[in-house]
Amino acid sequence: MNPVLLLLIIVTLPLLLGGCGKKAKVEPVAEVKTAKEEVINLNEEIQVKESITEVSGKNLENKIAEVDHESDLVIAIENIDSVDSKFKIHDRKIKYQVQDGQVIIKGYDEDLLGDLIIPSVIEDKPVISIGERAFSFCKTLRSVAIPDSVVSIGEDAFTYCDNLEIVTIPDSVKIIGLGAFGDCASLKEVEIPHGVTTILPLTFKNCRSLTRVSIPNSVKSIEGAAFQSCKMLMHINIPDSVTTIGESAFFLCSNLDDVIIPASVTTIGAKAFILCNKLKSITFLGDPPKINGKGFLGPSQPTIYRKAEAKGWESTWQKSPVKLISEKP
Repeated sequence: MNPVLLLLIIVTLPLLLGGCGKKAKVEPVAEVKTAKEEVINLNEEIQVKESITEVSGKNLENKIAEVDHESDLVIAIENIDSVDSKFKIHDRKIKYQVQDGQVIIKGYDEDLLGDLIIPSVIEDKPVISIGERAFSFCKTLRSVAIPDSVVSIGEDAFTYCDNLEIVTIPDSVKIIGLGAFGDCASLKEVEIPHGVTTILPLTFKNCRSLTRVSIPNSVKSIEGAAFQSCKMLMHINIPDSVTTIGESAFFLCSNLDDVIIPASVTTIGAKAFILCNKLKSITFLGDPPKINGKGFLGPSQPTIYRKAEAKGWESTWQKSPVKLISEKP
């Protein structure tokens, strides 16, 4: 071999081999770098897409929420408009509704003050009812006169009228709803109209200033807790039309001192006169009534007075001593 050619081969061979080696090393690095960049770019793209999706999602949720809120608001406004369209305000500051050619009192305006005379006619239509909770929590009402066109007073109609002292109820009223005058702390006296047959539960519950109640002979039942916690009530006249006195009817009437039970009463509910601590005597004009529950008296044990001709009495009844009416001081 030509020495020059051999020398040339010897000199250039390492260079060629080194170049090939370098290329062999560089190309994979370049490929890895390119792949890594692609991964990074892909991740960045994914993150960007996720961010866009997240933002879009939030925007979409917010938008949906806004739409829902607006829808609810529209619905609420429509409902309010609907309610307002049903109730009108009379110049005596009462809200009313006309139904089937008759007027129902539904509420009161916040400007209602002092004494109220409910009109018998509004818009040439008769006022026939005081609706449920119509005047409840009216703190400014001092007296109310109900016209003789009204036949019913709704449930809780005057409950928590703290300053209501006087209420005039005509004989046209046949129904006084459950709890109608409950918690009227200033109510002093009430005359229940003729025609009412049932004094419903809680009707006068917690009327703490009530001192006088007139019950007509149309009433057949005094139901549960009807006069509970009427702490100033000292006397109660139960007419001989009443057959039932309900559970806790006079519970915690702590100043009640004398009660006369007519012969018509056949059933007395449990706890009817519990915690009537000043109750000294109960006079029964007939035979012993049925007691629903464990007892209707306590913890004090008033003397029970009975007629001589009544049957079924013993020397003690419900742990109280029994004596003849003739022995009553």
